[in-house]
Amino acid sequence: MNRAHSFPLALVLLCSFVLGGCGVFHRPDNGPTPEAAHRLVRTAYDQMGTRYRSGGASPGKGFDCSGLIWWTYKQHGLRIPRVTADQAKAGHRVAAAHARPGDIVVFRTGSSPRGLHTGIYAGGDSFIHSPSAGKKVSMASMKSPYWRDRLVSVRRILP
Repeated sequence: MNRAHSFPLALVLLCSFVLGGCGVFHRPDNGPTPEAAHRLVRTAYDQMGTRYRSGGASPGKGFDCSGLIWWTYKQHGLRIPRVTADQAKAGHRVAAAHARPGDIVVFRTGSSPRGLHTGIYAGGDSFIHSPSAGKKVSMASMKSPYWRDRLVSVRRILP
């Protein structure tokens, strides 16, 4: 390629890079975690050991998965849906690789439309959830094969 052709090509590449928002370096939805998200995760973490209860949405009575998330957000003045299927649509979707503490993680655990499970992403590939009957609010790894294979969505509520 001669010099006359290389200048316009370089100009086109430079313009597309600048006008494209530096797409190579741009990582949307993965900025610093807001302090509000850290407080939200701490609130959920403080419920570790609280027993599971179907339909439960308080520390005194126990939590089901969506009840824990609903209650935690409520403690910070944030209104989100109470039911898992609706939580799975709340906020906006972000790529799993861009999950931030405070995001809602949604898993497919059954074949029915109601076969969803939710938790609060805590960072470090872990999440806090109220797993099932006979268990307590606990932390789990997103890298475990069970949860990794069932992740269907990450929902961002906080900006």
